Amino acid sequence: MGTFGRAYNTIAFDAAKCDGCGQCMSACATAKTGTTDASRSRIQIGGSAEAGFELALCRQCGDPRCVAVCPAGALTKDGASGVIDWNADKCVDCLLCTVGCAYAGIALDAGSGHVAKCDMCNANAGGSPACVPACPTGALKHITTSRIYNEVGDWEDLFAPGLAGCQGCNTELLMRHTLRRAGPDTVLATPPGCVPGMGSVGFNGTTGTKVPVFHPLLTNTAAMLAGVKRQYKRAGREVLALAIAGDGGASDVGFQSLSGAAERNEQIFFMVVDNEGYMNTGMQRSSCTPYGAWTSTTPVGEATHGKSQDAKNLPLIMVNHRCEYVATASTAYMEDLYDKIDKAIEAAKRGFAYLHVYSPCTTGWRFPTNLNMEVARKAVESNFVTLWEYTPAAGLHFTRPVDNPLPVTDYLKAMGRFRHLSPEQISHIQSKVVENLGFVKQLARAA
Repeated sequence: MGTFGRAYNTIAFDAAKCDGCGQCMSACATAKTGTTDASRSRIQIGGSAEAGFELALCRQCGDPRCVAVCPAGALTKDGASGVIDWNADKCVDCLLCTVGCAYAGIALDAGSGHVAKCDMCNANAGGSPACVPACPTGALKHITTSRIYNEVGDWEDLFAPGLAGCQGCNTELLMRHTLRRAGPDTVLATPPGCVPGMGSVGFNGTTGTKVPVFHPLLTNTAAMLAGVKRQYKRAGREVLALAIAGDGGASDVGFQSLSGAAERNEQIFFMVVDNEGYMNTGMQRSSCTPYGAWTSTTPVGEATHGKSQDAKNLPLIMVNHRCEYVATASTAYMEDLYDKIDKAIEAAKRGFAYLHVYSPCTTGWRFPTNLNMEVARKAVESNFVTLWEYTPAAGLHFTRPVDNPLPVTDYLKAMGRFRHLSPEQISHIQSKVVENLGFVKQLARAA
């Protein structure tokens, strides 16, 4: 185990999505008692639509009070799974545990005459708790990112401390996690932009990386990295050739080089950090900047109202290159991101791998630094951004649900760059979200 301690899988509850239907309780009762009696469910939903719904469920606490107050030793914390186990043979039915729990997560089951609590339905063996798939609104989620947390402490941070990123910078988070996963046998290429400016170049002229790093032009990142990879192969050394480039260095200035390397199926992993503009040089628009967004070159005034063109969908363009692997990702969904990094690393051993990561920019997008993950999540939950992956053999498929999305306004209103939008502009954006989703769904069905 690493330096951070251990984390465990859990069930998360989103009260805003709950409609009080009770299907989670019925599913739990069926799984645990063989009945549909909701009163015997180990998960209970209380409250009302007017006052808001609340969850009563065992949190599998790290320092559980129910275990501490149990006089018979019937409750124990499983150090491997994180689940608090109840032993019927030791229980003396004193009910002190129900008093000790602050979350009403353990209660008397009148049907059995004993206490009952959530045991995660043995989800740690690879399944999912019965209540989660039964929820029709997505109010319950089985969070499994503990796997990443438990592993990451054992991996070396290949970026030096003290980097000069903006407070709350999502790109620094992404770079550190990517290099940790890629490992020391990596050769890095970072064209001009935020990535080298605050990361790989380092602070006060000293390099910020613990792996070899090259600084190509905006125009030739993929071509230069392909040459570096071939030279390493000639020298008899196998390395991961990794590019971390901004959307400007990929979709605009560097697209010719990117497209050429993909067409030749060069053995490189090309990651695009898409903050939807040239944020390092004054927040100018790029071809990936969304319609209506304020930038320094798409100002808001009497004559102009933000960018007048829709964003280029670069990931779908890369699909048309028939790369070994193409995917979209977000740091708001770290387990999904890590899985895709792993697949891209493996694909790069065979040919060209492309990963497009949507990366909110607190400075250029105009939102408080503490809302980074909220903005990233709402982009996905509204289908403004969709998460999917593609291989020539399996085709395209979504890796996050796209049904029952949030209104796109929930995403737009989180940022100052969209504060000026008119109802007509918002309607245009919503219609493009629906149109783009429909197009990607067609590709997924074709697969």
